[in-house]
Amino acid sequence: MPNILIADDDASILASLRLFLKGEGFKVTTATSPAEVEFFIKSQDIDLALIDLNYQLDTTSGKEGVDLTEKLKQCDPELAIICMTGWATVEIAVEVMKLGAGDFIQKPWENERLLAIIHNQLALREQKQQNQRLNEENKTLKQHIATIDGNDLVAESEAMKSLLATLTQVAKTNINILIMGDNGTGKSLLASYIHNISEREQGSFVSVNMGAITDSLFESEMFGHVKGAFTDAKEHRIGRVELAKGGTLFLDEIANIPLIQQAKLLRLLEEHKFEKLGSSKTQQADIRLISATNANLQDMVVDKTFRQDLLYRLNTFVIEIPPLKARSDDILPMAVAFIKKCATRYNKATPVLSDDAKQQLLSYSWPGNVRELSHTLERATLFAQDEILPEHLMLTGVVEVSDVQLSCDTVLSMDDIEKSVIEIRLKAHKGNALEAAKSLSMSRSAFYRRLDKFGI
Repeated sequence: MPNILIADDDASILASLRLFLKGEGFKVTTATSPAEVEFFIKSQDIDLALIDLNYQLDTTSGKEGVDLTEKLKQCDPELAIICMTGWATVEIAVEVMKLGAGDFIQKPWENERLLAIIHNQLALREQKQQNQRLNEENKTLKQHIATIDGNDLVAESEAMKSLLATLTQVAKTNINILIMGDNGTGKSLLASYIHNISEREQGSFVSVNMGAITDSLFESEMFGHVKGAFTDAKEHRIGRVELAKGGTLFLDEIANIPLIQQAKLLRLLEEHKFEKLGSSKTQQADIRLISATNANLQDMVVDKTFRQDLLYRLNTFVIEIPPLKARSDDILPMAVAFIKKCATRYNKATPVLSDDAKQQLLSYSWPGNVRELSHTLERATLFAQDEILPEHLMLTGVVEVSDVQLSCDTVLSMDDIEKSVIEIRLKAHKGNALEAAKSLSMSRSAFYRRLDKFGI
């Protein structure tokens, strides 16, 4: 119920307007002076102010109303304002409209015209607020857009040097790229690197974790929806495809898309067109698609859990990122880069790696790959002073994924135990998150929430 503030020094006018507007379903607040108006604007949620222009100063100049209009717009720029007076002049009307009033009405008024003006101003206010929400949503989404400087991607090993040399050529084209690799190998990092060296670098890089999107929200998240498209669609929403216009759309964990949604994604890739949920207007999809997974999509095709025609659209060019243990030359340079970044983030001096710490980093098997290395060095940077020692790494006695039992003597929190069990199941199912979730009798979304929680 919109809340309308009526301001006038004539009690009969206030009573008349209150009775009329309450009968039309509005909540009404009344004031008899500019000071009261300012008080109510600051203390209540007012949607529209219907204000007289003359109070105690005089009855014709409109100066009090002009000053009040300016103050109200300073207090609430989105407030809808309608000015009214029995002594209207063109000059006063022009002045209050310049200051932010939405309309002007002369006393005595016609109820139907006043009601039409009120509805119009409230609709305009709602539209402004909706546009502001969409802009804020767009800004929020873009804050999640991955950006990366090419120097952040460490490639000292021959395997990574060869991979990046190939990517330099492929990135210049618009072909779809499928990135394969174990969990934590840096697939999303590589995807944003491809975007940054492509001809689409000035566009947005929009990353979507397909494992975290439920079936019911797939179309809304990917293509957007219009207001009223479904029960809770109270405003328009920009989809990820539209947000990535002119840039790159990165679909992480692509193997987790249900079959029913795969057909919708296939159409996007084949025709480069889509419609928002609830709209019949077809829009052009100007995107470059990069997808990633740790699952064997060929096996999924055989099992009829992944469409073969979709796979052919995704794997125009396939990149396989080797696990961290297979690129040991990258471990120490990467560790140094992580330490510098963490020290800067936490505003502390950058510690150096001791020789013993370096040896431990090189000898550890890194089941969590680059992600585990990053978390290990972040923790070590926080605890260390001038030098990072083996005890700061906390790798001694770590329960690795290859272990299937936890020692009863080990002091672990419930989170530690849960994380270890999840890692063990992921290892047992060769990184297939869906199968690991099923083995734990967990839903896909619940499983992915835990992966995010533990940084797995």
